Amino acid sequence: MKGPEDDAGLAGKVAIVSGGGAAGDGIGNGRAAAILLARAGTRVLVADLDLKLAERTVDMIKAEGGHAAAHAGDMTKEAECKQLVDAAVDRWGRLDFLDNNIGIGSRGSVVDEKPDEYRRVMQVNVETMFLLSKHAIPAMIKTAKGGSIVNISSISALRPRGLTTYTTSKAAVIGLTQAMAVDHGRDHIRVNCICPGPMYTPMVNRGNGMSEAARAARAKASVLKIEGTGWDIGHGVRFLLSNHARYITGHVLVIDGGVTLQGPERDSAT
Repeated sequence: MKGPEDDAGLAGKVAIVSGGGAAGDGIGNGRAAAILLARAGTRVLVADLDLKLAERTVDMIKAEGGHAAAHAGDMTKEAECKQLVDAAVDRWGRLDFLDNNIGIGSRGSVVDEKPDEYRRVMQVNVETMFLLSKHAIPAMIKTAKGGSIVNISSISALRPRGLTTYTTSKAAVIGLTQAMAVDHGRDHIRVNCICPGPMYTPMVNRGNGMSEAARAARAKASVLKIEGTGWDIGHGVRFLLSNHARYITGHVLVIDGGVTLQGPERDSAT
């Protein structure tokens, strides 16, 4: 006998995936989530600062028979966040899900970090989620009578290893997630957070690329002794957005292969 948990509730729904592009054919957290949602029948609006990166994700989805569209925008600007939400509703008539992936890194200590850089990291890593949620939540309530949001944080927020500005921003994402979960539970909107560990993604491998020795060291930091990828985060996003997680909100899901069980790893965590 089937219960409500047997239906993932993703088919026919509409999702925005911010930061849904990735370099080349690489699989970042956002691209993986977009592809996996589309495979489950969700219509996905893939947003990225670089339209070409978003379009590549859309091409990959359409090659599998999924439904998606690309959107370019700077999500540090409120007007462009509103335009993104409006674009999803205008195209498909509703909005059910928001996956907030946008983020940048920073390595300075509180002494070394320049105030302008601190403000920039907080703006990109936290304010974009605030602004997108600010416009997505009313659209979810109006068009779908509820919805679900996933914000991407980091295990650095749970096991600080320096990187003061980055760590502060990712800790703020957890606070934002849990506060929104309380504020909007009455609106039938769930808000959860994922803290990735040392995932191998195009963002991590940018520039000259990560050496095999560095990748091996990152894998060794896991109790499973394997390397995480964007797909691992994408599966977590799809689960938290689905009906399978219908009674989960304000939760911080750690996807790190057990890295945080062994204490901080300065060179391997994200």
